[in-house]
Amino acid sequence: MMQMTPNSSSSDRSGTDKTSAASPQNNKPGLGQFLWCIPLVAVLIIIDQITKRIAVNVLADGLRIPLINGVLEFTFVQNRGAAFGIMQNALPFFVVITLAALCVITYFLLHIPSQKRYLPLRICLCFIAAGAIGNFIDRLRLSYVRDFIYFSLIDFPVFNVADIYITCATILLVLLMLFYYRDEDDFSLLK
Repeated sequence: MMQMTPNSSSSDRSGTDKTSAASPQNNKPGLGQFLWCIPLVAVLIIIDQITKRIAVNVLADGLRIPLINGVLEFTFVQNRGAAFGIMQNALPFFVVITLAALCVITYFLLHIPSQKRYLPLRICLCFIAAGAIGNFIDRLRLSYVRDFIYFSLIDFPVFNVADIYITCATILLVLLMLFYYRDEDDFSLLK
């Protein structure tokens, strides 16, 4: 039986280094880590677009459907601005901001290490990208975003599934950065 020292490596008969499987080389980011995100983002966008289509078909005539009386209801709104209705009719601005955000997300998805530790980070970025693209599709096709979920208890602005993706994933991303990805090495992908 052969003993291994920390600095030695073993080879099989083909000369392949058996210790390389656990090496940092296999945790390098790359296109493969990015490509698995595409189907997830696509499915999320499809769900967003289907819910918007249903909302338009059912609620377009001003119908309000209470889910929980006085708390949550469905109602259709054409939002020509950003969150909370600010910046109405600023389509060129939204196009530039969305494209810039998608470039930043793509950069990070291409540079996040492939370790399982970073899976929550990749998933959050996928949800944010899907939400941005879902609303971007509306803006390009219709010049407005189709919103239909109204939290009436606190008179919260009407929102949609894409907004839920962005909001929940962003909150989770902040919590991950504050409490889970706290080591210096976790931020090396920013370099």
